[in-house]
Amino acid sequence: MYVITGITGQVGGALANALLEAGKPVRAVVRDEKKGVAWSARGCDVALANMTDIGSLADAFEGAEAVFILPPPEFDPAPDFPEAREVIDAIIAALARAKPRKIVCLSTIGAQAAQTNLLTQRTLLEDALRRQSIPVTFLRPGWFMENCAWDVDAARGEGVVQSFLQPLDRAIPMVATDDIGGVAARLMQEDWTEMRVVELEGPGRVSPNDIAAAFAEVLGKPVRVEAVPRETWQALFVSQGMKNPMPRILMLDGFNEGWIDFESRREETVKGTIALVDVIRKLVAKPQAISLT
Repeated sequence: MYVITGITGQVGGALANALLEAGKPVRAVVRDEKKGVAWSARGCDVALANMTDIGSLADAFEGAEAVFILPPPEFDPAPDFPEAREVIDAIIAALARAKPRKIVCLSTIGAQAAQTNLLTQRTLLEDALRRQSIPVTFLRPGWFMENCAWDVDAARGEGVVQSFLQPLDRAIPMVATDDIGGVAARLMQEDWTEMRVVELEGPGRVSPNDIAAAFAEVLGKPVRVEAVPRETWQALFVSQGMKNPMPRILMLDGFNEGWIDFESRREETVKGTIALVDVIRKLVAKPQAISLT
């Protein structure tokens, strides 16, 4: 049995699709029974569990060959990440009770960074999982290409993409969620006994200029990219409803300054196959589905 938390998201869904296509038994962990109906119809076992409920999580993890850990994202965390810490404590306790054979954890590029930022939530999760005894693979993908969903309306209507990633010609690791799900499915079926890190990016690194060019190709019209001035970020995020924007600001600084990056050498990273233009083509063709990085 392959147990998937976060199955209703893009990465979890892609992972489940890959496992089901390979003929593997899947248990979908959902908080809302209604969201499990579609997965049940596809032959999945469905487990109802809240990510802060040790008992229901342990029941969901019981008898698993492998568990995929993807905690719910917290985009506006309180200081010191209490929301993430509560989830992490529940996950660790549930794993200790259920004792699955192995774990694949969706972490992030830059999880090794010493500087506190929005991605520190994944650093805390990695630290906790390293202290327990079940073998773990930490899958660290780059920036999600699907984050371009935020830009579809402006690119289509105004021919402009606003970028927090700067300078505009600087390329960073990005990857499609379908590539992440596919690699996660392969990792869950492998055997290993140690703690290991797998870093994943797309077929080529991507700059904000590349994003604008991909939109222009898909839309068949000129699209330019504009940098959002760094000094405006805090007021902008607060106006959007954020109470504690500094972790997000520091995450963006980390990408822009280079201290959020892969830990291994570039030639050692796993490469996906899905190009940015193909992701944008899908985003333009269907309703927006905002993703996480």
